[in-house]
Amino acid sequence: MTQVCLVGDVDVDLRYELLSRETARAALATYDLHEPFANSVAVDTVSLGAAVSLLNDLNWYIVRFADCALVREPSVSTEEWLSRDLAEAVRDGDADPDATAEFLRVYGLLDDELVEPMYATRVEGSIPEYDLRPVDDTVVVRVTESEFGG
Repeated sequence: MTQVCLVGDVDVDLRYELLSRETARAALATYDLHEPFANSVAVDTVSLGAAVSLLNDLNWYIVRFADCALVREPSVSTEEWLSRDLAEAVRDGDADPDATAEFLRVYGLLDDELVEPMYATRVEGSIPEYDLRPVDDTVVVRVTESEFGG
């Protein structure tokens, strides 16, 4: 199963915004919603293609109410997430799944809330320690080179 997670902007109740609108509610109707992080909405889809398709269906809401859209594809990594752009590139065959681990956005996790990301690259297979503030844990998101440099 491929997981999709939308993380809401700080001042927006993402679940309410999605479920209060007919089109988003219809797109999410067949999924069981859960909340892996504070102010997030996540669903399990059958494939990477279905995950990207759902994100495309929800794009209007993502642009307005979400801070980021994440995809966890087990064939790429069971522990790390992919950015939406990287998930699309892998789905389209524009990125080799085995070559997606270099550029990272590492979020701090504090009281189940994602806090400011640190951009990093793997050094000899290791991820630098998150040092922007004390946190309970980290969440690693693989990103495209253009997202990393932009």
